[in-house]
Parts: sequence; structure tokens; C-alpha cells
Amino acid sequence: MYNSNRRKILLARTDRLGDLVLTTPAIKAVREAYPDAYIAMIVRPYGEALVKDNPYLDEVIIYDKFGLHRSAAATIRFGLNLRKAGFDRAIIFNPTNRMHIIAYIANIPRRIGYDNKLSFLLTDSIKNLKHEGKKHERDYTLGLLNALGIESHEKELYVAVDNKVRSDIEQVLSNHAITIKDKLVTMHPGASCVSKIWPSERFAKLSDMLIEKHNVKIAVIGGNNKRDLFCVESVKKFMRKEALFLKGALNLKELAALLKRSELFVSNDSGPVHIATAVGTPVVDIFGRNRPGLSPVRWGPLGKKDITIHKDVGCEGICLAHNCKKSFACLRAVSIDDIYTAIQSMNLL
Repeated sequence: MYNSNRRKILLARTDRLGDLVLTTPAIKAVREAYPDAYIAMIVRPYGEALVKDNPYLDEVIIYDKFGLHRSAAATIRFGLNLRKAGFDRAIIFNPTNRMHIIAYIANIPRRIGYDNKLSFLLTDSIKNLKHEGKKHERDYTLGLLNALGIESHEKELYVAVDNKVRSDIEQVLSNHAITIKDKLVTMHPGASCVSKIWPSERFAKLSDMLIEKHNVKIAVIGGNNKRDLFCVESVKKFMRKEALFLKGALNLKELAALLKRSELFVSNDSGPVHIATAVGTPVVDIFGRNRPGLSPVRWGPLGKKDITIHKDVGCEGICLAHNCKKSFACLRAVSIDDIYTAIQSMNLL
């Protein structure tokens, strides 16, 4: 039965999927610090699948910035509805004007976040040094909890994998002649930005090489956005061997199950990298950008066996990311042999 004297804590993370996964150690840390509290989390609609089965949360609240809550009036109503819930702590992991406004309207006595984006609406405004890229995003997120006196040494990511969905994925694989005995390598040739995308023809040649030398099965995945769809189609065009192409075909639960089933995940810097780490699948992560706040130090994979491939082509301190004037030389500097050598060193296949 709900106890009105319980502490009520509101967490908020409304940016990208990988960022949300990297916040899961902080969710656990809050629960361990407040084992009897009622803990809710605000996420965007696409993030719900990643946290709704998180055992450390009591509730997941959806904030739909581009849909139901798009207007200022809807955002105000959202905040007023939260006020009725009586939260006494709010921790906003990514600074946004809207979340700071919402926490203020909700009249939450203690509002913790970073010192930008209308941060005067917070009670605890922590200096935002993420752009310096001196620590991993996971650790910046955990560091925000210090305002409540919370320190955590457990840093494992968490994404639940549904057994029913795992069974469904095995059926999908079986329908494409991939059996339980087959070793599966999953490739993700897309990303959210052109500054993260290794050439699709190299993904294709690497896939062919792994099939020929290690007799593995290959699955190539991509989301519903145009860039991902294009990248998957490009890999398909360049491959000589058969593979399973799943462009825009998987929801996040299915993606987690597929990655859990895989022996290895080879990907550009993207959210699925962190999902793979969270479900225990080794990753080879291809990185391009060399700006401190965008580099592998802040965004690289965190698994014990994970490998990041990142080439310095002389742009440190002057990296222009998607405005690159060097035709993304850092990505082109990563060869197929670089990736294959990394894979061999992992002794997985």
C-alpha cells in the first residue's frame, strides 16, 4: 500500500536512447540510497521500452515533446499534474528548458540539475563540465547525485531482456536459416550524424570476410530514420554473401534481445552500442569525432571486452564534427583490417 510519508523522487532523462541507458547506474544508485522511496522517471516515448521493466523504478512517466506535450500550454499542464503527485526531489540528468520549467511548476522542493538552460529555476545548480569530455557520460550522470550525498561504485548498465521477445527473435532468425547453433554477428552501419558513419562498403566487406573466415551469420540492423535505412541498403548492395537485413524492423525490446543473442556487435558510435553493453554483448565501436565532449572518453562502450577503434588524424581541439572540412578523414582512416584485427583479439569467433 502506498505510504504518503514515503520520499518521492523524480528522475528525468529526455534526450537520446544511449544517454538513457548510460543513466541506468544512477537509477540503481538512487534506489540504493533511498530503498523505501517512490521513484519515478520521465522519459520521451521512445525511451519507455528501455526503463519500464527497470526493477529500481516504481513508475515511468512519458513526456512527448513533439506530440501530446508539444505546446507551452500542454507542458504547463504536465507540470501541474506532477504537482499533484507531491514529489520532493527532482534530478534532471540532461539540461533542458522544458524539464527545468516542469520541475519548477510541479513545485518540487529540491530540484537538481546543471547550470544551463534556465537553471535559475533549480535549487541545486551544478556546473556543467560535460563538454570538456574528461569523464564518461555515465560518470557525469553519477556525479550529479553527489548533490544528494549519493556515491556509487557499481556502474553496470541495465536493460531488461524479455524472454518472450527472445523466443520471438529466435523464430525470426530461424525463418532466415539461422539456427541456435549458429554464431551471430550483428552490424549497425547507421548513426544519428554523418560524422559517425564508417563507409557502408567497408561494413559489407567486413561482413563477407567474417562469413568466409569464421562461418558466422550476419544481421544488419538500422532504425526507421532515412540515414539508417540508406546505410542498411548500401551494405546490402555491396555484400556478396547472404545476410539478414532488419532495417526499421525492430522495436527496442527486440533490439535488446537480438543483441543479447549475438556473439558480437560491430557498430558506429550510437545508442545500440550501450544497449549491447547493457545486455552483456561485446562491442567493437567505430569512432570518428575528436572533439573532447564527443570523443570515446565520454561516449565509448563500457563493457570489459569492448574495443573502440578511433584514429587521430590531427584534428584534436579543432574537430568540427558534422561540419568536417576533411571529408571525415578520421573515419576513412579506420581500415577493414583494423576492425578485423580487433575482432580476432577478442577470441569470440
